[in-house]
Amino acid sequence: MLAEASTSEISKEKKPKGLIENQEVARKGGNAAKKARVEIEKQTGKPIITGKNAKSFLKNSNLRNTENE
Repeated sequence: MLAEASTSEISKEKKPKGLIENQEVARKGGNAAKKARVEIEKQTGKPIITGKNAKSFLKNSNLRNTENE
């Protein structure tokens, strides 16, 4: 989500034209998101990215258990 939001904001400012300029904006958005991820991981000491998907989290969460009652 952060990469998409970053890229969108950069695109609004730069107003790229054509494939090459759009690729550059996409790289900048991805780099901004990567820097944010690395900084958060450094400060928390935990990885943000996991192999689990939302379905896995819901399966084990209390939210799902209360829905079934």
